Order: sequence, then structure tokens, then C-alpha cells
Amino acid sequence: MKLDSYWTDSAPAFLAAPQELPAQVDVAIVGGGFTGLSAALTMAKRGARVAVLEAGPRVAAEASGRNGGHVNNGLAVDYADVAAKVGVERARGWYNAYDDAVDTVARLVRDEAIDCDFMRHGKLKLATRANQMAALERSAQRLVDDGVDSDVEILDASRVRAEVQSERFHGGLLYKRSAQMHMGRFAHGLAAAAQRNGAAIHTGTEVRRIERLGQGHAHRLHTARGVVTAQQVLLATGATRHGGYGSFGWLRRRIVPIGSFIVVTEPLGAERAQALLAARRTYTTIANIHHYFRLTADHRLVFGGRARFAISSPQSDAASGDILRAGLAETFPQLGAVRLDYCWGGLVDMTQDRLPHAGERDGLYYAMGYSGHGTQMSVHMGERMAAVMNGDAAANPWQGRDWPAIPGHFGPPWFLPAVGFYYRLKDRLA
Repeated sequence: MKLDSYWTDSAPAFLAAPQELPAQVDVAIVGGGFTGLSAALTMAKRGARVAVLEAGPRVAAEASGRNGGHVNNGLAVDYADVAAKVGVERARGWYNAYDDAVDTVARLVRDEAIDCDFMRHGKLKLATRANQMAALERSAQRLVDDGVDSDVEILDASRVRAEVQSERFHGGLLYKRSAQMHMGRFAHGLAAAAQRNGAAIHTGTEVRRIERLGQGHAHRLHTARGVVTAQQVLLATGATRHGGYGSFGWLRRRIVPIGSFIVVTEPLGAERAQALLAARRTYTTIANIHHYFRLTADHRLVFGGRARFAISSPQSDAASGDILRAGLAETFPQLGAVRLDYCWGGLVDMTQDRLPHAGERDGLYYAMGYSGHGTQMSVHMGERMAAVMNGDAAANPWQGRDWPAIPGHFGPPWFLPAVGFYYRLKDRLA
């Protein structure tokens, strides 16, 4: 079993065109994940001199290449709870932003001819207990009543069992606008499109310090390969631990890096895979310590979850793989001792309200905090922040939001075990 992401291992590695680090650019983008690459493509197409500065040896190798392969619409938190806090109009706008984000991914796949197995088969949110169905029904009705999503549909237990070969589920809520894709191949295509349109992509270029020049947006970036001066800077770093707490301290105190872990089976064969998940959607359970799963184009089962509240590392990933194997066996016992070919973990850039944050502070632009719901929103926000930096402030759907620091969070998240215990207890008592 490889302790590596299936998405990155089964995709061609993007090769950045070799070039010297420029002394000056119009825009420097810190981070070569989906947000950074999407922004680079958009800005390069309008003629800007763009440099993407990625600390690691390859693009999209952190959260963008270490997720479950879902491209889902809908908020990461319950729409009704959000509406109660901020009002229906604002909550509706945020929900619709996720619809727009899935559309953005679909458009880029089409326009840039990216071969990444993009499919729009919907997402099914599954109830593992009978008493959870009432909450799903309330959610669906509220989405329809508020004019937010008229396409959602409640499926009873028999309809779920007709497409999910498991006895665990009592029904589900179907979001028909959701999609899925091969993350590694999408990343390769997105990076290639950005480079083809003139963006310079520099891997192995960790940004260690950012120095503001005057009171505007110009900054000097001190990197592992030299110094770059940029008229504008976009921080698209997510939960990465590169750069420490120096120039990035304000952001680090507002994001908790939480591990999410995934296993991928051996190929099951077309017939066996089709029997397992006939509709080939993305699936997720509604517990706090939940599972999510889907099939791949080569008929593997991708099965993930927040197995442990811990930071990803080879030892942590392997331990989490054992926990996920048990969850997989409970959900699909008919798979027996199926071989697991891949096991990996990644960091979710979790915010306190589990919603994204994007804007400007001290002359630096930023977009991050996707809270485990970021594949589509990261791509979308790259485009949106490119528009903001071009003068269209209204392009940011998350503008004007307060972002207070998380109390007691000044470094590595020492409190994760306590958080994990709290959510396990909540699930047990629900």
C-alpha cells in the first residue's frame, strides 16, 4: 500500500518551464494549488506578468491534490443555521456561490480541454440513523422555500439502497448540481493552461518573508531562490505549514489545519463497482466524524473521513488507514479483504465558522479557509480574486466578513485531540 495520493500518483507530473526568478512582476501568487493556478490563468490571460511561487516540488500537491475528488455544491454547514445568523439573502448568496463554483470548474474543463474525468452526477448526503432523516427533510424544504435550490430531492431508504449497496443508510438528500473529477489530471491541465497563457510557475520557491513597500499593494517577497518585487500579491496558501508564523502569522491564527484521511482500493472491475455504487455520485454521511466516498474511472473505491483529529504524517496516515479500513468494512462488508492500494492524509484549512474567507489586509490579497469544501471554491476564488485585483471589488462573494483569531491558537493546533473527543461524543449522543 502506497502512502501517497492516488490523484498525484496516477497523473502526469506538471513540468514547469525552467526559468530564472524574475526581479519584478505585476502579480506574485503565493501557493500553487487550485486557487493560485486559477488566479494565474485569469491574470495571465489579461496580459499581466504573473509569477506563481510554490514552496513544494510540484503544483497542487497539498490540499488540491490530497482530497476526496468531490466537486460539490452546497455549504459546508447547514444552510438554515447560516440563514439564522446572517439572514436569508446573504446565506442564499453564499450557497449560490458554490453553484457558481461548480460551474466555473465545468467551464475550465471544457474551455481548456482538460482530460480529468469530470462528471456531474450529483452528491448524496446519507443518513446513518433513522432520526437524521427529519433534519435532512427540513434542510431540503428550507432550500426550496427560500428559493435557494429547487433541484434537491429526498431519497428514502429503498431508493438509496437501489444505488448504494449497503444496509447502513436510512435515506439521503440529493444535491443534483454536484460533480467529481480526477484531481491530479485537473491540476496538470490547469497549470499547463496558466503556463501556456504566459504565467511563470516556480516550484521549490518557498516564500519566507513578505515586506510591504509603502502604503499601497507593492511588496518585496523574499524566497528560497531570491527576491521578487510585485505590484500585487495574492496569498493562496491554505493550511500549508511553509513560511512559519512570520509574515503569515495573522492568517495562521485564523486557520486550524485538521487532517483528513483517505484510502483507495485496488480496481474492483466494472461490474463489481457498478453494483456497489450504481449512480456513481459523490457520497457523504452527515455525522461530525463522517465518511465520504466515490468511484474512480478505473473502478476503484475512494473512501475517506476524519479518521483521527491529527496532523497528516506517514505514521498518522498509516494509523488512520487502519481506522478507515474498519469503516469501509462496516459500510461495504461484501468487499471482504479488498486490497488497499493507496492511503494518504491531507490538511483541511478549517475556519471557526467553516466558511471561506477572502479579501485584503495590509495591502495583501488572500483567499483560503475552504474548510473541507474547497475543490470547487478554490478554483472559483482564484478567478474571483483576479477580478478583485483588477478593480472589481464586488466579484468577491465573501467580501466584508469579520475574521477574528481563534482563541488560544498561536502555533501548532495542540487542542485537536479535545476537539475530536467533543465531536465523537456529539455523534454518540445524537
